Amino acid sequence: MIPYALARATSVDDAVRLAGDGGRYIAGGTTLFDLMREEVEKPQSLVDINSLPLDYIRKEKDELVIGGLVRMADMAANPDVKRYQPLLSESLIEGASPQLRNMASIGGNLLQRVRCPYFRMRDVGCNKRQPGSGCAAQEGLNAGHAILGVSEHCAATHPSDVAVALIAMDATLHVQGPTGRRSFPVEELFRLPGTTPHLEHTLTPGELIVEVRVPLGPHAQRARYLKVRDRASYEFALVAAATALHIEGGVVKDARLACGGVGTRPWRMREVEKLLVGERPSRALFEKAGEAATAGAKALHHNGYKIPLLARTVARAFEMAHEVAA
Repeated sequence: MIPYALARATSVDDAVRLAGDGGRYIAGGTTLFDLMREEVEKPQSLVDINSLPLDYIRKEKDELVIGGLVRMADMAANPDVKRYQPLLSESLIEGASPQLRNMASIGGNLLQRVRCPYFRMRDVGCNKRQPGSGCAAQEGLNAGHAILGVSEHCAATHPSDVAVALIAMDATLHVQGPTGRRSFPVEELFRLPGTTPHLEHTLTPGELIVEVRVPLGPHAQRARYLKVRDRASYEFALVAAATALHIEGGVVKDARLACGGVGTRPWRMREVEKLLVGERPSRALFEKAGEAATAGAKALHHNGYKIPLLARTVARAFEMAHEVAA
């Protein structure tokens, strides 16, 4: 492991000051330390933020407020989360083993690096790890790679499950950095790879995730997260779908859909949502939505199976949401 300096922050302002232009924040360390051991990540300084008072969950009027240091396990088990946003709880439980959920923070989960095997292989090309070195996945083993948002420079999927659910629920991220505080939709945190896949998110140097705010609403009560993977426990998604429905008078008033495992970032599908609004729920309608979800999909050599699997997963996830007793 490359040597690094370590400082412990006592407040958010202190953390931002200590991070400066190049410091990295460390909480659970469930991804960063692994990558440092493999010398994929080589930060010169780390700022321990575990003492900061950012481990709260509270309901404020029409939204849930979740501190950036809340552990995945605590958020999944929180009574307010389970009552008002059960989709978030379900996605967290599906997202990792109990050991990882006990350690990993929500902010860290959103910022975790990709799980493309070539990203960790320092003897092959990876534009995320070393810009301009090429993308070995394009002609290599790519069965688990993205079919949406792919460029010739990168086809890696974003691994977070809860990010998919938060985007479906229109969550907002609040961050603080050297120039002050700002907020924006969680969806805007993630970049498409384009020609610069090493730029994965929109945070500026030194910005710290302070909290996530999740609006409440009737759609949140009829919501499900469906994750399809190679094995039944604690594996990254091949395809995942976060769905929610608000049904009134037998008609869909609001629909939400975001998918994971298929995009280079968590993928919100608003055009598919529009197909459901104003319609009566039915298997045929959900199958139509599933087919529409594959629009624009582009397969590599080994991941073409994800296109029909995405259609079936979306259809079934909407059926599951419809079956929830709201």
